[in-house]
Amino acid sequence: MNEIVTSAMTFDDRIATREARVGIVGLGYAGLPLAMAFAEAGFEVTGVDLSDERVRAVQEHRSYLVDVPEERYAGLDGRLTATTDYAAVGELDALTICVPTPLSKTRTPDIGYVVSAAESVAANTRPGQLVVLQSTTSPGTTEEIVKPIFERAGAIVGQDVFLGYAPERVDPGNRRYTIKSTPKLVAGVTGECLRRTELLYRQIVDEVVPVSSPIVAETAKLHENTFRAVNIALANELALMCDRLGISPWEVIEAAATKPFAFLPHYPGPGLGGDCIPVVPQFLAARVREYGYSPRLIDAAHEINTSMPGYVVGKVADALNEDGKPVKGSRLLLLGMAYKADVHDTRESPSLEIMRLLLERGGEVRYCDPWVPDLELDGVRHRSVGWTREEVDAADCVVLLTSHRQFLDEPLWDAAARIVDSRNVVPDGPSVHRI
Repeated sequence: MNEIVTSAMTFDDRIATREARVGIVGLGYAGLPLAMAFAEAGFEVTGVDLSDERVRAVQEHRSYLVDVPEERYAGLDGRLTATTDYAAVGELDALTICVPTPLSKTRTPDIGYVVSAAESVAANTRPGQLVVLQSTTSPGTTEEIVKPIFERAGAIVGQDVFLGYAPERVDPGNRRYTIKSTPKLVAGVTGECLRRTELLYRQIVDEVVPVSSPIVAETAKLHENTFRAVNIALANELALMCDRLGISPWEVIEAAATKPFAFLPHYPGPGLGGDCIPVVPQFLAARVREYGYSPRLIDAAHEINTSMPGYVVGKVADALNEDGKPVKGSRLLLLGMAYKADVHDTRESPSLEIMRLLLERGGEVRYCDPWVPDLELDGVRHRSVGWTREEVDAADCVVLLTSHRQFLDEPLWDAAARIVDSRNVVPDGPSVHRI
């Protein structure tokens, strides 16, 4: 560890007076908004990221996330900087690790980024520093994997360095629930670790909720996303059943939602996207399998949700069949490749699998997405076409996958020969087919 930087001020004093230097490791969808929140609260913030492009963007005050428009940099007075050099860690009082935890090919959590970041931080840490893991990860990661990394570097956790866990609850594009207004779960390896973690986050979050241990906070984060995945699977299965019954799942859900208690509406769609809801339940499932338990409900929900792209493709084939056309050779216009409305994010987007399946069946596939100008699918580069009457008119079938605001504000549905609507946003008409 680096030698301690002497100061007459305690950790608490530096936090309370905004004299503490705060670091964020990982400047992605969770890390950059967090760095911005601390800087806006008056802290000097250093972002650490291995991407030269991200670091340059922060230094040049350029936006690459929907939640961090360029105008937010204007009021920071230079309090946010970025670097690729982990040596900067030695100058910090507190830092949060916000690196990704993707799924491996075997659908188990890949914590390689967490391990690498923790090792780099541990190699540069100094006594008295608070380190908080925020990355979504398997239960036990903070205490079983991250803590030993610091111990091997010569630190006593709870004495030389303080280790906490505070899972992210970011919803990209959500302007109602921000970092400040969303309650923050916090935990610590020791009581003092918890106290310091709670103190840090109270500076930027309205409500901080301490829990008894990191494994509780880790599992709570997984449960939140699993709740969504399971309930969306139920809504998707309702759509499959209502299709056979010849009724609208949307009408059924809206009718059920009139009950003022014991019901929370979820809605069907083309599948799950983003880096949390389709991925996080697998973290919990993989972990409990190590203890000999089979997470049957999680597995069933995963099976239903991953079947939805194929179901949508079947609906496209049915719609084309009404005009005596096969998928092969038909011109298909997919609306929306991002996983949700009005964001750039295509991670795990079901639209990609729908495009892949339609291309495999010989469809002439184009896409339109004002937020995703180009993308690569199976080694082929595709570019968005414009949202124009000419493009809609030329398509044999238009497939609404993501309800971007532009599609709704500038409707061109009357120009479409056939429409498959997976989000229930297109007005009723003879050409409209819903999932």
